[in-house]
Amino acid sequence: MQRILARGEIESLDHTSILRLRQPVRSSVFADRAARLRQLAQDNPLSDYLLLMADLVDGQNQALKHCDVPGPTAERIDQAQTHGMPPLQAMGWRRDSSWRSILASLLDHMLASEGVPPQAVQTVEALKSTLESDPNGIEAQADAILAESEFGVDAATAPFIMAALQVYWTCLAADFKESDMPVVSPKGVCPLCGSLPVASVVRVGGQAEGNRYLCCSLCAAEWHLVRVTCSHCDDTKEISYHSIEDGPEGIKAESCDHCHTYRKIFYQEKALGADAVADDLASLMLDVLMGEAGYSRASGNPLLWQPVQSEP
Repeated sequence: MQRILARGEIESLDHTSILRLRQPVRSSVFADRAARLRQLAQDNPLSDYLLLMADLVDGQNQALKHCDVPGPTAERIDQAQTHGMPPLQAMGWRRDSSWRSILASLLDHMLASEGVPPQAVQTVEALKSTLESDPNGIEAQADAILAESEFGVDAATAPFIMAALQVYWTCLAADFKESDMPVVSPKGVCPLCGSLPVASVVRVGGQAEGNRYLCCSLCAAEWHLVRVTCSHCDDTKEISYHSIEDGPEGIKAESCDHCHTYRKIFYQEKALGADAVADDLASLMLDVLMGEAGYSRASGNPLLWQPVQSEP
């Protein structure tokens, strides 16, 4: 049985022995996520949506197998190392047009999949038409999505566009040489691409045993953060944990009364195979309860975009 470390023990660990960065593995990152989504869909109120996203992630898995995009230049890596910035920073990155080919392949995959709801088929068909007729409009929405803007994003098509961007950046992250990483990285964002984490996972097995990793919403990289620390403001004094009474084990919301935000944390010891994106998507009831308690999500789920509520 895994022993849970006390707060003092966690902080006294030799952190040089802890893996700082876990890069995504091409052969398994999306395959494992799709399997987890299907597992979580059983008896879940969001079953239909989880299964739809599982089909989309299947397409991501296939696309990543054949993905080959230009990586960062030596100049960009030197600049990142000099200034301690993410070397694959999504904001300002000149995307190769091949990412739109990834999007096209995902849309074709969805149209060929069985059991896709008619409304989703209509959305995919409309997005495919726009991709062909207005690529600049798609690029603009991609920019808004990467900026996590509340405006300029169509909530219905955003998950599909984001899925293509995820494949693109996961390809970059998987191939990146860890030796090129800056020694210091900005706090609170992915050290590879600068995106926000979707949630964190306390892992089991190997060198990551018992350690908490934040999971990037874009490139699927994971980076270590000491437990009992706010992943948004880095506070360590006003942290609380919340769960649904009689709900599934292995999932909590980690809240901070300093910045009044929260992110979910998943414990693989109790939820073996937990995936930050999949498990976060399958536990929206916890989000509802946290909202009622007065906390705001520190960042969203890349496979679910909420439309901006207009002022009355």
